[in-house]
Amino acid sequence: MAYDEDLADRIRELLADESALTEKKMFGGLAFLIRGHMAVAASGQGGVLVRVDPAKSERLLETTDARPMEMRGREMLGWLRVDSDAIQTKRQLAKWVGLGTTYARTLPAK
Repeated sequence: MAYDEDLADRIRELLADESALTEKKMFGGLAFLIRGHMAVAASGQGGVLVRVDPAKSERLLETTDARPMEMRGREMLGWLRVDSDAIQTKRQLAKWVGLGTTYARTLPAK
């Protein structure tokens, strides 16, 4: 399944003022990187992938509809998958884009 181009446009709109933003096809979707680090991606499996502070992952999993991202059968700490149903409104999507960009900005530039 290809990523949702309308979702990518919605993410792009939220990140319009972000400096050092690049886009890259990865994980079967379209990732939005800040200073070389993925913040959020329109997933090829639907919804978004969000990179968050690993120290906050458990709390987000407990208090939201997010689930852990799995790669090769292993849960990836600090990487969350959010289904399309949970990001239908601008406000819902902005929350996750904000979490991803906030964390990406804390990482050293690549």
